[in-house]
Amino acid sequence: MISDIAKVSRIRRDLTLAAILQAVFIGASILAVLIGPRLGLPMNGALVLLVVAIIWTALWFRSIKGSRLASDSPSLIAMGRFDEAEHQIDAAIRSFSLFRAAKLVSLHHLAVLRHAQRRWRESAMLCKALLAQRLGSLRAISRPSLLLLADDLLQLNDLPGAYMALRGLFEQNLGLVESLSLLGLQLDYLARVQQWDAMLAGLPSKVQLAELMPSAPSARSQALLALAARKSSRQELSQWLARRAQTLVDPTTLVTERPFLSPLWPDVAVPA
Repeated sequence: MISDIAKVSRIRRDLTLAAILQAVFIGASILAVLIGPRLGLPMNGALVLLVVAIIWTALWFRSIKGSRLASDSPSLIAMGRFDEAEHQIDAAIRSFSLFRAAKLVSLHHLAVLRHAQRRWRESAMLCKALLAQRLGSLRAISRPSLLLLADDLLQLNDLPGAYMALRGLFEQNLGLVESLSLLGLQLDYLARVQQWDAMLAGLPSKVQLAELMPSAPSARSQALLALAARKSSRQELSQWLARRAQTLVDPTTLVTERPFLSPLWPDVAVPA
């Protein structure tokens, strides 16, 4: 399979080609119906329109087929069937499509796949490539892409980049699931820059929101809050939050993913 950089280049080329083809079809139709007869050009307007309609329909059906290629990739990624998802996404990227949305959604799916594979750098590059595009009706896809990008950059310890991604998210109207993801990322970022007071601000509501998260992010968020409480000399609160976290996820897993959480569980070995 081609590299992710080559895939981004291919998508950009296909988007440009699709835009040119659409402009050609529209221009040919206008020339045949409106301009040609006025200029006395020797052309059969109805025949030109018929040819344009046939070609457009053929490309439209091909585009529909290409759009469906990667439709199952999110569920495959969720099930951990990464090779199958990669194959579907690659096929969708290689296929021709008149629809700008189909290519951009495939690019987002590829970023999600790389994130699930813990290939943070590639995922961040793909998210940036997507966000640099004119999204139009797909503007809503910018929110999950920014969430992915923020997490990728945190994993890469690119704190300035993560801050900019998080800042972009605060400027948007988020749904509940996206708000929960943002809270987890915000706590992760604040812990890395050691803003303990900011982490504990509005603590009751943050704990309640953490309870709505899936087990892994819920445990991580409460462990981060426990660390903030410990750093703020609130030992009883820290122990309470740490106990809540470890009932959801083994502390070894939490410390492996975030070594700076090790003060909460001194007996857990920090990975080298």
